[in-house]
Order: sequence, then C-alpha cells, then structure tokens
Amino acid sequence: MRVRDRLQALRAFVTKEARHILRDRQTLTILLLMPLAQVVLFGFAIRTDVNEIRFAVVDPAPDAASLGLRARFAGTDRFRTVATVPTVAALEPLFRRGDVEVALVVPRGLGDALRDGTPARLQLITDASNPNTGTTMQTYAGAVIQQWQAGLPGTRGAVRIEPQVRMRFNPTLESVNLFVPGLIALVLTLVSAQMTAISLSREKERGTMEILLVSPLHPWQIILGKVAPYLLLAFANVVTALVAAWLVFDVPFRGSLVLLLAASTLYALVGLALGVFIAAVTDSQRAAMTGSMLGTMLPSTLLSGMIFPIASLPLPLQVLSNIVPARWFIVIVRGVMLKGAGVVHLWQELAVLTLMLVVLLAVATRSFKARLA
Repeated sequence: MRVRDRLQALRAFVTKEARHILRDRQTLTILLLMPLAQVVLFGFAIRTDVNEIRFAVVDPAPDAASLGLRARFAGTDRFRTVATVPTVAALEPLFRRGDVEVALVVPRGLGDALRDGTPARLQLITDASNPNTGTTMQTYAGAVIQQWQAGLPGTRGAVRIEPQVRMRFNPTLESVNLFVPGLIALVLTLVSAQMTAISLSREKERGTMEILLVSPLHPWQIILGKVAPYLLLAFANVVTALVAAWLVFDVPFRGSLVLLLAASTLYALVGLALGVFIAAVTDSQRAAMTGSMLGTMLPSTLLSGMIFPIASLPLPLQVLSNIVPARWFIVIVRGVMLKGAGVVHLWQELAVLTLMLVVLLAVATRSFKARLA
C-alpha cells in the first residue's frame, strides 16, 4: 500500500471515530464539561484559609475591657459571633451541634487585671475535629487577641495576656480522625450511587432490561432487586470501615453505634436513588460512569467539607454544597464518632437526608418509568 493510500485510510478512520464521538452528544457534553468543572471546583476548594468562623464568647461579668475584646473579634472578617453565654457549660451543646467552632472564655475582672498589671488568663476553645482547620482557627483567634493587646492604651508591654488553648474532640490533632469519617461517605457513594448507575445502565445497554420487563415483575420490583444487593454491600462496607478505624487507626468512637448505622443506611438509600436517576437519564455504561463521577464523587470530595472547609468556598459554592448529600452525612459521622452527638444534636442533618431520599426516589422513579415506556 502506497503512503498516500495509507494516509487516506488513516484520515477515513479518524473521520469515522470523530463522527462516532460527535454522534454520542451526551457523552461528549459530559467529557467537555468535566474538565471545566474540575478546574473550577479544585480552584475554589483547595484553599487553606478559613472564613466565617462561628464564634462564641463566655463573658460572665462584662466590663469595658471584655467588651472591647469582643468588639475586636466582631470587627474582623474571619469571625462571626453566634452566641454570648454566661458559663462554659453552656458551650457544650453548641459545640456538639456544630453551631460554634471557636469560643473565647473571658475571666471575671478583666479590666481590673489590666489596670493592676496582673496576668489576664483568657481561654480559647476550638473544635479540632478537623485538625487543619482547627489549628488555623486557633491561630486567627490568637492573632486577634495579640492585636487587641497591642492596642491597649497606656499599658503596652506591661500587661500579660496568657491565652490558654483547649482543642475539643481531637486534642492530639490526628489527621486520621478527619479523613476516616469522610472516607466512609466516599465509599458509600462509590458503592451505592456509582455501582447502581452502572449496573442499571449495563442492563439497558445490553438489551436485557426488555427481557426483565416482559417478566411478571413490576418495574419497581426490578429496580429494588437490582439495588438491594448494593444496599447490603454498602452496610457491610460501613461495618468494615468502622472496624478498621478502631483497630488500625485508633479513631475514637464516642456516640451511638445504632445511630451511626441507621444514618449510614439512610445515606446509602439516598445514593441508591441518585444512582437510579443517573441510570434513567443516560444511555450507556460509559455515560453513566462519567455522569456518576461528575455528579457524586467530585461534589462528595470537594463540596462536602471532607477535606476542605465549606466556609473557605465562595458563596455560590457554599449554597451549592447544600444539595450534596455527603455534606450532611459527614457532619453526622464526625458528630457521632468524635463528639458523641445524638439525635437531639443531629436531627437537622437527618431530616435533610430524609427529604433528599423522598425527592430523589420520586424523581428517579418517574424518570425511569418514562425511559422504559
């Protein structure tokens, strides 16, 4: 074969492949949008700074000095004061619910101590369930105190401020305590959403779905039969992940095992419903795999708070993170495992996941019936 003929054959083959890709517009759209979504999400999510830190103050006897210190925190763009309480005991439910991330405990007679030149002992309490974020928040709070101290009139260099640091829920700042709860959510997403979408899409692509439809089984029975094994597999994965967390990584477990398993089952059901929806709106395994990666894995990694704090994201992405199921599930896992939180502290997250399950089941069932009709 001459060189010219070989080039013509190659050109014809490339043209055929290009037309094949262009013909599959669904996959082409996903492949074009995925790199853009990755660049945007990674660009905004991979940040170490923290904003909108939820801040509380314990000030049993407010005076001019303590009010000035509180005003200094309120005047920064890093902290947002959400509570002022009279006792340290009142902080406990706030920390367990996640309403507060940093608390400042002001001693009685702060103004008198400053005038007398005696040491003023301030206590900083930080939620360290995310050790990286906890350390950063602690540094920010310490810097605010130093700036306030430097601005005290007529006492510069004569006042001794002794901040006392206390890290809650993860005092040793072990990073594994941050990642293991997030990995549980990631594993459940992989098993429930991705595998369900690929399995159902494979049945449609091979044409075996039509064979199932002419059987005595109803469509809901077919869907349930396909997803039930993955629900059992997801439950088994949660158990093995928890055992590994205890035995291998020595991650503490302070809450209710029953509550965590129930929440994991609820989250797995949400993932299964999402997988059914993805399978309903895609026509091939490749499209289902790509769509599930774009619609589940990336948001679960970048917009859930698993690695990077949600507060560091731009406001539009913070709003978007509210529809990511992993965001709410990770709060539950960390709350149960690290904080010993119960239903009274986590009922909002459980309610959101339940609502997501109901909505996704309705949308997935309707979409699947429409595609099968």
